[in-house]
Amino acid sequence: MTTPGGTADSKLPQTGPSAFDPHRPPSAELLGDCVHCGFCLPTCPTYQLWGEEMDSPRGRIYLMDMASKGEIELAGALHEHIDACLGCMACVTSCPSGVQYDRLLESVRPQLERNVPRGRADRLFRGAIFALFPYRGRLRAAAVPGALYQRLRRVPAVARLAGKLPGRLAAMESLLPPVRLREAFARLPERVAARGTRRRRVALLTGCVQDVFFHEVNAATARVLAAEGCEVLIPRDQRCCGALELHAGREVSALGRARRTIERFAELQVDAVVTNVAGCGSSMKEYGHLLADDTAWADRAAAFSARVRDVSEVLAELEPAAPRHPIRARVVYHDACHLGHAQGVRAQPRAVLRTIPDLELVEVPEAELCCGSAGIYNLVQPEAAAELGARKAANVRSARPDLVVTANPGCLLQIRKHLGADSTDAGLELPLMHPVQLLDASIRGVPLPRG
Repeated sequence: MTTPGGTADSKLPQTGPSAFDPHRPPSAELLGDCVHCGFCLPTCPTYQLWGEEMDSPRGRIYLMDMASKGEIELAGALHEHIDACLGCMACVTSCPSGVQYDRLLESVRPQLERNVPRGRADRLFRGAIFALFPYRGRLRAAAVPGALYQRLRRVPAVARLAGKLPGRLAAMESLLPPVRLREAFARLPERVAARGTRRRRVALLTGCVQDVFFHEVNAATARVLAAEGCEVLIPRDQRCCGALELHAGREVSALGRARRTIERFAELQVDAVVTNVAGCGSSMKEYGHLLADDTAWADRAAAFSARVRDVSEVLAELEPAAPRHPIRARVVYHDACHLGHAQGVRAQPRAVLRTIPDLELVEVPEAELCCGSAGIYNLVQPEAAAELGARKAANVRSARPDLVVTANPGCLLQIRKHLGADSTDAGLELPLMHPVQLLDASIRGVPLPRG
């Protein structure tokens, strides 16, 4: 039998009925691709934290293989160790054998969600997350008490009470984004004209959390694209793309959102559908694969995915047209996992940032290691996420930057939280922003936005 440290043999006989149900179980061929070499171990966040074989990619693949052969049940070790996985896909980047761990995880998580009941508290907590985050209207409604709470949080007695919240609630409270009601209820125009000669016609996905709590990122994205000759269409009635649910294994609802997203953007005659959120972009680029066995949607999904581009990809393809003003700053660019590992987009954001005069771009140690955000991971696995967040913050500080940029709101909140916790001097607080905000400030010649 295959062992985590041994050699994979996909030809071993089936020892019993598979524990997986018939709907898209993990492929035996993909399971057999892993030769258990261990190149993934240095980049796996949970293996780095705990040194446990079953909390490494090859260990999890071993458990998947055992379940597919009927040697273990889905409940128990498999469920526990898959839940502990961040889904950061650093192992996919580091694997010399091309093991598609992303595809394996994508098939196993829905199996577990369908077939392994969660405890009541876990079920209710996750249900609350997915009843709120994919809905902009609900997020805007929540922004009002959120803004009030953040004012009250400055009162010492309230701060002391917040410090006594239990694990998951404490994590949620500590990760609240700064709430600015003017931004939360702001709307972008449905069309932003290209400045000068039109070079591209694109549509912008505004997102859910992004649109409500990071609206200025969307506004900066539209301005930068327009300044570089792109006409930008922004459908007012667009909805959640399903990324959070997809990454959590909630397949049915995620694919429903995928179909609605495809349908809405298919009406627009554009060269690209642009995203500025790493998690959204990675999911939308996967629609073609996810809906490949749906005859009514397969071709439409494939065509849609082929048009999805991160904003940095679009900008890197265009010769800069708008003049840049210098920004004298030492900047750390943090690779969001779903941009760097899942989409393979690493060079483009750096190339775009280097078009800013006087900007010094610096790298950090362990750049490939996840910050611990990973969708809802820092809410449902707060202890592990906190360790990873503290490690990332220490690595960022070691580069002595003036500011930090990253292309995902979850990463931004996670790193901001732990940079704050890492600092005993308020003067050491580092501003954080999306790369496109930095470029926007350079093009417009205005002060950098608040971190």
